[in-house]
Amino acid sequence: MLYQADITGSSPQAVLEGWVGADREVPPFTRELLAGVGEHLPEIDLLLEEHADDWTVARMAALDRTILRVAVEELLHGDVPSSVAISEAIEAASELSADESLKFVNGILGRIARDLEASRDAVERGASD
Repeated sequence: MLYQADITGSSPQAVLEGWVGADREVPPFTRELLAGVGEHLPEIDLLLEEHADDWTVARMAALDRTILRVAVEELLHGDVPSSVAISEAIEAASELSADESLKFVNGILGRIARDLEASRDAVERGASD
């Protein structure tokens, strides 16, 4: 649904409503991810831009961009460990995208995860001072 929203220029919520209106089943976790990516898209895309060497989000393949957005949403706001979010993204890229996408997705998500971890550590150290 996020891929559909991206390539059609629709909001994730509008695509969700279309799917529900067509009597398609949408699991609760999928709804949560859609809402999260929709709500945090500017933050997610900014992180992708900052961590994708010499790539803009607009230049990324739509499928890779979608995979990355889901993973970054999970890294930022999900209840799964970073390693799981990254592994799921790599698996999705492996199954759905070009061979080069594996390294691309892994590299960007690895850099984002390291920076987020460093930021969280700094916050925790500051809170304990």
